[in-house]
Amino acid sequence: MNRKYPKRNPIKDYFPLPNEIFCLGLSYGEIAVYSYLLYCENRKTFQCYPSYKTIGKALGMSRNTVCKYVSRLEERELITTQQTSVFTRENKKLNGNLLYTILPIEQAKDYFYKRQLENLDRTIAEDKQRKRFEKLNLKQNKQAV
Repeated sequence: MNRKYPKRNPIKDYFPLPNEIFCLGLSYGEIAVYSYLLYCENRKTFQCYPSYKTIGKALGMSRNTVCKYVSRLEERELITTQQTSVFTRENKKLNGNLLYTILPIEQAKDYFYKRQLENLDRTIAEDKQRKRFEKLNLKQNKQAV
């Protein structure tokens, strides 16, 4: 059976997901939310503004879960968010959706590696401190005997 697939426009019908995203230690939820934001983004401004509800509906997540993953993506320097406002017909100002800006992936990679080095430095310092403490305990035990 020779099936013909419909012709698809790679720019219009697909969105790019950086390969590095899988090397940053993200959870599946973070990857899903990040992917959805990339799907929604304006490719010229790197911005989008879907609501938590819209993201949650698309990904099968609660609003609170989406909020949690958005915060983590901000912490990992993959995105920034900015509050927006809307005005009603009565000229009443209301809170709008967040404006998401997708940051360059290199920034997130640098942050990730910096964090790894800090964790390594902390582990080395803790190990040195533990060894010093063990030496002091051995000396004190020998002097007590």
